[in-house]
Amino acid sequence: MTFSDLGLGPDLLRAIEDAGYTEPTPIQAKAIPIALMGRDILGCAQTGTGKTAGFTLPMIEILAAGQAKARMPRSLIIEPTRELAAQVSESFETYGKHHKLSKALLIGGTSFTDQQKKLERGVDVLIATPGRLIDLFERGKILLSDVKILVIDEADRMLDMGFIPDVERIASMLPKIRQTLFFSATMAPEIRRLSEKFLMNPKEISVDPPASTASTVTHSMVMMNKRDKPSALRALIDTEEIDQAIIFCNRKRDIGDLVKGLKSTGHAVAELHGDMPQHSRTVTLDAFRKGEVKLLVASDVAARGIDVTTISHVFNYDVPSSAEDYVHRIGRTGRAGREGRAFMLATPADSDYIAAITKLIGAQVATVEIPGITTAKSSENSDAASPSRRGGRGRSGQGRSDRGRSDRGRSDKTTNSSDQTAHKQENGQEKSAEKPAEKSADKSPEKQEQNARPQRSQQPQRERKESRPADQGKKPAQGPIVGLGDHVPAFLQQPGEKNKE
Repeated sequence: MTFSDLGLGPDLLRAIEDAGYTEPTPIQAKAIPIALMGRDILGCAQTGTGKTAGFTLPMIEILAAGQAKARMPRSLIIEPTRELAAQVSESFETYGKHHKLSKALLIGGTSFTDQQKKLERGVDVLIATPGRLIDLFERGKILLSDVKILVIDEADRMLDMGFIPDVERIASMLPKIRQTLFFSATMAPEIRRLSEKFLMNPKEISVDPPASTASTVTHSMVMMNKRDKPSALRALIDTEEIDQAIIFCNRKRDIGDLVKGLKSTGHAVAELHGDMPQHSRTVTLDAFRKGEVKLLVASDVAARGIDVTTISHVFNYDVPSSAEDYVHRIGRTGRAGREGRAFMLATPADSDYIAAITKLIGAQVATVEIPGITTAKSSENSDAASPSRRGGRGRSGQGRSDRGRSDRGRSDKTTNSSDQTAHKQENGQEKSAEKPAEKSADKSPEKQEQNARPQRSQQPQRERKESRPADQGKKPAQGPIVGLGDHVPAFLQQPGEKNKE
């Protein structure tokens, strides 16, 4: 099958040929004809399957007939990250160069003065992240009542990043009658329920995920203790012949720590994560593409869409909790027929994740050793090895048992205190003679009963009642007050006692 078989016009076919493509990918072959028919699409396809062209090509063909009105875009594409939004914008430039369609890119972290001018004139395609779009709408700078096509891309990522309420709000601003193209890398129950809110009689399309990485990539794993990870990474960087490399971390805090450590040893390194301002992210990516930065320490979301053929290595400083994320990470290397190497810095706690990865890619990951780094043994019971990935506390995973020891300590103290009190009662050596009556009552066996429940059998109920004033706090004591001599100051007496005198 060729692109000419999909119903695309000559201008689009010429642009596709100029880009060097001859055959559509499976998702493109399935999605383009359905989109040209005007039907809603529920697509399950991951990054790297050609999904972007799968919706940009039919959109260009449909929007070629018509003209936008001022402040009223004709189509809207919602992306979870700035990088993905910029990538879609580049796709429209590539395939729409023989058309006179206008577009605007609304992403956070950048000045949108130029984009606002375009919106005022009217745009055919608006590509935006949820937050920036809502901000512009609330300021009255844009109207969404003329949107004919809505694209919700990477819905699973939006769910992970907490953008779904924003997407639902945006959808409520759009016309009820529209064409909606909904794409997600996974089709979890939450995603399916979400799609039912936006789609009308959709055509469901799915393609097999890229369950294997490029054959030119060599996979290796180093099993170690967590504290040895920084040293192991530096050793690999120093011994491997690296052109450029991406180092993936699961936490942004680790990204900053790694960058500081690598810079201190003289490496050309930069960081890339979602909390960076857009300008800084753009500058970092440009420097990486130009080769000015050799090592890029990044998060999964920020690194999506990076296409640099000179990346020779990928280091998984943290094993990803999703096997699909591993495939995405490793897909950054081994491109265009080049050889690539991928390393995982794993701990025994990662055993379950490693098993899921090997099952998905259909191959075992070879374990290698690094001189000077102690190799840890992989255990099936990863909880016992290191519970940090399971919610445990402390290095030894005995966080809760520490509390148990503390409870036992308190119980022992209570027992000792109870025994001592009983001994003093037997020998008539109570210290209540040195304290006021009320304070003596605070030390009554009733309190001791509460604090020494494990010793219930050692203190018979009758003995406790004999030493406790009857109806304490409600009636005056029946006998003389012990501990203050023959005379009791009036301010220490209960009202009933004072009247009795």
